[in-house]
This record gives sequence, C-alpha cells and structure tokens, in this order.
Amino acid sequence: MGQVSLKGLRKSFGAVDVIRGIDLEVRDGEFMVFVGQSGCGKSTTLRMIAGLETITSGDLLIDGQRANDLHPADRGAAMVFQSYALYPHMTVAENMGFALKMAGVDKAQREQQVGRAAEILRMTDLLGRFPKELSGGQRQRVAIGRAIVRKPKVFLFDEPLSNLDAALRVDMRVELSRLHAELGTTMIYVTHDQVEAMTLGDRIAVFNKGSIEQLGAPLELYNRPATEFVAAFIGAPRINLIDRPAANATLAHQSLWSRLQDASGQIAKRVGLRPEHLLVTTPEQGVPAQVVLAEHLGDSSIIHLRVDGVNGLLNAKVPANQSHCSAGQTVGLLPDAKWSLGFGDDGRLMA
Repeated sequence: MGQVSLKGLRKSFGAVDVIRGIDLEVRDGEFMVFVGQSGCGKSTTLRMIAGLETITSGDLLIDGQRANDLHPADRGAAMVFQSYALYPHMTVAENMGFALKMAGVDKAQREQQVGRAAEILRMTDLLGRFPKELSGGQRQRVAIGRAIVRKPKVFLFDEPLSNLDAALRVDMRVELSRLHAELGTTMIYVTHDQVEAMTLGDRIAVFNKGSIEQLGAPLELYNRPATEFVAAFIGAPRINLIDRPAANATLAHQSLWSRLQDASGQIAKRVGLRPEHLLVTTPEQGVPAQVVLAEHLGDSSIIHLRVDGVNGLLNAKVPANQSHCSAGQTVGLLPDAKWSLGFGDDGRLMA
C-alpha cells in the first residue's frame, strides 16, 4: 500500500506562505507528477511528504496514518534527489546496500536485495564499479537502486533527470515508466519540464504560487485546461493566446478573432488555440501574417508568425511536407476554430 493524502497542507517561512492549503489524494500505485515553475512550491511539498520540511499546518497521511511527526525513516518513503550523492569510495553494490547496512540487515540479505534491484535496473554488470567509472545516467540508476532496496511504500523523485543531457533524459523516462510498471509502487515525481510530466504521469498536479492550479490526466490538462496559466504551461510549442480586439483594432486582428469566435460562441477576454490547429495557407485564403522564423524539425515545422495588431508571435505546427515558409514571407492563417478555448476576465476557461 502507498496511498498519500494531503489535507489542508500549509508551509510558511516566517510571514511568507509558501504552500497555501493543498488538498490532494495520491492513489496507491499511482504515478503522480508535480509540475510548475521554479518557486511554485512543488519541491517543498515533496520534502514535507518525505519529512525533510516541517508542516506548518494541515495533515499528511500515508496509508491512513498521520505522518506529520513521524521520523523520515519511519514514513515508508524513499527519496531520489537531483544530485546523485553517491559515496565515491564505495562500489555500486556498496552504495546501494549502505542504508540496509546502517539498518542492521545481515550481509546475505543485503546482497540478495541489492542483486534484485540491480536486475530490475539492468545494471548487474556494474555492481563492482565505482561512481567515477559510471556515466551520468548510470549514476542516477544507482541512486534509484539505493531507494528500491529499501522496499518503500512511496518513491519520491525530486527532478532526478535535470543533470542529464537531452538524449539520456528520454532514455531515463522510458526506464522510469518501465520501473513503475514492474514495481507497481506509488511514485510522486517533481519536475519543471512539462514534457516529462506529460509522458510520465498517470495524473499531473500543476502548481502555481503555492497552490494546485489543476489536477488531472495529461490529455485532460492539454485539451481542457482550467485556466490560462495551465493552458500556457502545458504543451510545446506554447499555446497561442489571442486577446479580444479593441474597437480600433486592425482588420487582421478582427478577422482572426471573428474566425475563432464564430465557433466558440462565447464572449471571451482571450482565446487559446494550440499550434497544431493553426493552419498555414495562402494570403488570399486566410488572415494575413508575416513569417518571422521557420523551424524545420524534420517530421514537422514550427512557424513563428506576426499578425498585425496581435500582441506577441503566433505559432503554427505543420507537417514538414506542407511547409515551404521562410522569414519575411507573407502567408495566410486559417484557425481551426472548433478547437479554440475561451477564457474569461478571471482567466478561467469558459464553459
């Protein structure tokens, strides 16, 4: 079992409220991701679950037991940090088994548990090496193995892939997904990378200024973001947010807005449209726009465009074989308005 419940959880440093009353149920065996900008409170919340930060008020329950005052070692949680923090003078096997040794587990049982963890992580052949002989990804797997041998109820990951290069991060995401499927243990994972959140999480909690802005499955957050903040944070390339035109707005701005509003049927303050739903055509067929930059990525292209009178650049994601754009070129935009999202004066999604 590994159910985690946060009830009115708060954290203050003096007069500064860092966590402002979080209510959250993490299901047994779930892969829960905390995502948000730096300083939003996601790591602080994780550290309170681990027992590394005191709780100002509210309750933390692990499998129904109040854990606010439990020692970190008695909570049934194991934490993997951004820093590998391996002992350089110990082998991989010794690093992985060190916590068991400190707990008084006999050598034969330690070796059995370390061996099993090494099999799960596919690193049996590395047990005799020292950290200096390992790559960054291998070191992080040792850190994860150190947590596995403790057989925790809950794994806590605090941005564990931040120190790895882009290709290795993709490989490690696959490994973490496989690990979760094999172990079936509850995992709570903190990241600022929305791609990691979307690819790893069963559910995602989007943090903003010490509160959870929205909680839901990855595609739910992508397709039906509750607020402009969530809409802008989830998704790459970034969603297009178009302001309602003023009375003296340009013809291009008004034309773009009318095409979006015709389908939404709402009087919104701002409309959001994902880049894949903004089609690029000829100037005669769509709203005139000037190409600022065309990023040709192989399978697709990201076209950055300027529409007269619209604040900021708009992004269109198109298949590579449909993109013949270059900087300075004038094209036309056809928004697929059935996918538009209307946001009201309060920044929340309109029904």
